[in-house]
Amino acid sequence: MLRFLLARLSGLILILLLVCVCTFAVFFVLSPDPAVQICGKNCTPELIDQIRANLGLDEPLLSQFLSFVGGLFAGRTYGAGDAATHCAAPCLGYSFQSSQPVWEMVTERLPVTVTVAIGAAVLWLLAGVVGGLISALKQGTWWDRGAMLVALSGLSIPNYVFALVLQYVLVVQLEWLPFPQAVGFAADPWQWFANYLMPWTVLAFAYASVYARLTRANVIDTLAENYVRTARAKGLPSHLVVRRHALRPALTPITTIFGMDFAGLLGGALITESVFGLNGVGKLTADAISSNDQPVIMGVTLLAAFFVVAGNVVVDLTYTALDPRVRVKSV
Repeated sequence: MLRFLLARLSGLILILLLVCVCTFAVFFVLSPDPAVQICGKNCTPELIDQIRANLGLDEPLLSQFLSFVGGLFAGRTYGAGDAATHCAAPCLGYSFQSSQPVWEMVTERLPVTVTVAIGAAVLWLLAGVVGGLISALKQGTWWDRGAMLVALSGLSIPNYVFALVLQYVLVVQLEWLPFPQAVGFAADPWQWFANYLMPWTVLAFAYASVYARLTRANVIDTLAENYVRTARAKGLPSHLVVRRHALRPALTPITTIFGMDFAGLLGGALITESVFGLNGVGKLTADAISSNDQPVIMGVTLLAAFFVVAGNVVVDLTYTALDPRVRVKSV
């Protein structure tokens, strides 16, 4: 088990290093000169040279990359002398638009994104797995057809369309819910729940559709296996057959995509946060893209990559608990 964990952690470090290389290349090599963007319209060649010197853009690419990676772990200093500015670790640079540290901007928005991701994940897991399991057990019935029709609708309707419809019906027409805004749980639990319910529902509807179809297909395949027939022939109750022999193997692929989906959402639900006006990481990314704020885009990219890679490690470790065959191979 220890070897398994060390191998996965080594892979995590290697992948994150490759992500850093690719991100640096995209934003510092292939993109327009950041000094020109910071300088703005009314700038001179002398001012551009000064900005390049302060940012270290006049150094060789290898030195720039090492400074970039070193800043993530130990911080870095921009400029020299009295004009020097120290960026504490993890240093992701400063925003071109607001001159704020990117790390502070991201961490300020991260609680909103985490709240949206966790709430939506709970809903889509419950709805998707339970709905898919019931559809598999009632294959060919009206319940199966109805559930799969709803799942197909969730896959077909874009998130922003569903979000706008919910806002019009629940907020404007029925006035059952307030227009979503970031409310702290400690301040007012009920208002916190009411404000996040629509974003949770919009995200969960799309994801639950995928999980329901996948769970249904996996459970149907598992129920046709010989060991399931043997368990039934021995007189094992139906609920134990489903829980121990059918559902557990079917959860393995569910675990895989859940780790990827949830980790991706932690990097920001761009469309949902933008439609509902929630100031999370996704909304920050959308604003940064519209203003071409490269340091912010780069910071969010690295954060999302970290969550995805770390999510894969967690999924691999979860496999060892769900599937004994993986546990044996990892020893």
